[in-house]
Amino acid sequence: MSNDVDFFAINADDVPRARQFYTTVFGWAFEPWGPPGFYLIATAHNADGGHSGALQERRELVPGQKMTGFECTITVDNIDQTIRAIEASGGRLATPKFHIPTVGTVAYFLDTEGNVAGLRQPEKSA
Repeated sequence: MSNDVDFFAINADDVPRARQFYTTVFGWAFEPWGPPGFYLIATAHNADGGHSGALQERRELVPGQKMTGFECTITVDNIDQTIRAIEASGGRLATPKFHIPTVGTVAYFLDTEGNVAGLRQPEKSA
């Protein structure tokens, strides 16, 4: 579908730590590619070998301004279980979970690198 998040990059000060975080919490797979410290990411949606994004060392695209974060929302089956995994893996909530009618339950978290991302547990169809 158009307007879906097709590819994203996660910028990290400590690439191995960030890689471990996303492997533990979401079960994502990482494949080294290109320069040292750069990995392609296969999310569960793309477990067949496709890549959804990249994990890379934090850099400056604009002189004097390090790239921070990525903004996306990750759909999960159980938001409470995912929140527990985030906190147990060194992340923390940026917002309490909240409900958006017709969308589902949503929360924002900070990963081990200070990047902010969203979680969404979709509403169950009636």
